Amino acid sequence: MGITLIKISSIYFAVGVAIGYYMSLVHDYALTPVHVHINLLGWTALTLAGILYHLFPSLGEAKLGKFHFWLHNAGLPIMMAGLYLSIVLESDQWVPVIATGASLTVLAVFLFVFNIFLNLKSE
Repeated sequence: MGITLIKISSIYFAVGVAIGYYMSLVHDYALTPVHVHINLLGWTALTLAGILYHLFPSLGEAKLGKFHFWLHNAGLPIMMAGLYLSIVLESDQWVPVIATGASLTVLAVFLFVFNIFLNLKSE
C-alpha cells in the first residue's frame, strides 16, 4: 500500500504544480486554496503516509490503514472538486460537497493517527 500511496501522491503533486503554474501565468490566484490543499493533503501527506506504510508494513495491513487509504483518496478529490466549483462558479451551493469531502479526509487523517499509535512498532 505504501508504494501505491506514493504513486497517487505524485499525481496530486503534478496537479498542484499545474494549478500553481496556471495561476502564475494568468496572474489570478483565486485557486490558491485548491492548490495548497492538493499539495499538502495530496502530495505531502500521502507521500509521508506511503513512506511510513512502506517502512512499517503492519501499518498498511491494519484495517485502520486500509480505511485511511480509501477515505483519504475518496474525500480529498470530493473536497477539491467542491472547492474548485465553489470558487470558479462563485457559488455557495458547493459547500455541502466541500464539507462532505473534508469530513471524509479529516476522518481519514484521524484514522491514520490512531493507526500510528496502535500499530507502529519497531519491526
